[in-house]
Amino acid sequence: MPWSKVLAARGGANLLHPAILPALGWNSWNAFYCDITEDKIMTAAKQVVSLGLKDAGYNYINVDDCWAVKDGRDKVTGKIIPDPVKFPTGIRGLADKIHGLGLKVGIYSSAGTKTCAGYPASLDKEGLDAATFASWGIDYLKYDNCYVPDNWQDPYDFCVPDDYRAYGPYHNGTCGQSARTPPSGYNWTTSLEYKRYKQMSDALLAQNRTILYSLCNWGHAAVEEWGHQLGSSWRMTGDISPQWWRVSEILNQMSFKSAYADFWEHNDADMLHIGNGNLTMEESRSHFAFWAAIKSPLIIGTALDRLAAEKVAILKNAHLLAFHQDNEFGKPAQPYKWGVNADWTFDADRPAEYWSGESKNGFLVLALNTLQQKSQRTIVFQEVPGLVKGQKAEVPAFEGRSVPPRHNNGVRCSGGETAASP
Repeated sequence: MPWSKVLAARGGANLLHPAILPALGWNSWNAFYCDITEDKIMTAAKQVVSLGLKDAGYNYINVDDCWAVKDGRDKVTGKIIPDPVKFPTGIRGLADKIHGLGLKVGIYSSAGTKTCAGYPASLDKEGLDAATFASWGIDYLKYDNCYVPDNWQDPYDFCVPDDYRAYGPYHNGTCGQSARTPPSGYNWTTSLEYKRYKQMSDALLAQNRTILYSLCNWGHAAVEEWGHQLGSSWRMTGDISPQWWRVSEILNQMSFKSAYADFWEHNDADMLHIGNGNLTMEESRSHFAFWAAIKSPLIIGTALDRLAAEKVAILKNAHLLAFHQDNEFGKPAQPYKWGVNADWTFDADRPAEYWSGESKNGFLVLALNTLQQKSQRTIVFQEVPGLVKGQKAEVPAFEGRSVPPRHNNGVRCSGGETAASP
């Protein structure tokens, strides 16, 4: 259903879900962690404009953790205090400058007593902080999940089969039984985690300003089942890192969650790491292609003034961004064949290899080589759900390139014209 019809069905502007489509933007964390300043944020904002990323659709400039004075709130007003050394014009001054570039600005807090880096957070102070953010001109809130006090801890754990090297193995994506395993059919909207995130949702809705609410609770408490009730997107895993094994692990988990994504509601696979670490060009293309295909928010996380032109080009890929931002088809691409594994196999190192998704421009079809060696992949058009006789392959998303993790190799399309993989 086109989003214009969704708007009509919902009765006009939707303040709870301002992001009909998944967000596009930049965030400070993967680039700078706590070493942030007003100058660095403004450099990124100006680069978003000068590199053509704004024209490509990227419009949020998000300040992550460590923006505040660390040792407490204002003793009179109770408000969080922006660090005057890092941000000499304050967050309001920064927001004014970012808005002046035709962009939007985001801020960070946590549903706990401190942020993940130990700065003041918003649990039980949601009303005050939401009003403060609105007064500063904030357009986006990333809301993390650190320093949750004992009285807010749930008695049960939801299985998030993540980081198997530390916490696995997970037998086909399942966790072992324990005293913290919930009873069958447990309603996670009765959980304290849901309540913590709802308090900030309610506080944001009470403001006379639309603020995109991005939940960052790492997939806990079955957030994919209720996140759409509270905000626009929700993190599905722990943090990403700039290594292929981690990108692969997250993609594997996301391959089982596509039913929860559509217009207004977006599974968040975490920020992009293109330009960071030791990701190769092939890995960077794969990372971007699949994050776009699953319609995760695409939030850049690197120093844009040092990003190579060929990697800027990845972020501006018109074919993939058109699929990601399609206003007629809200569903993400999904696997239709696992490839080296039997279908529906949970494998962090060898996720599903064949994916497709419908858009107003046709079908996006992707193939991934998950092996650590050169290997051909064949897309058989008759296997792609929804394709009909007479359709043919168009220009590949990455012209003449393929998307294996480590090796360039062609992808052969059967039943139509030969093309490279997206």
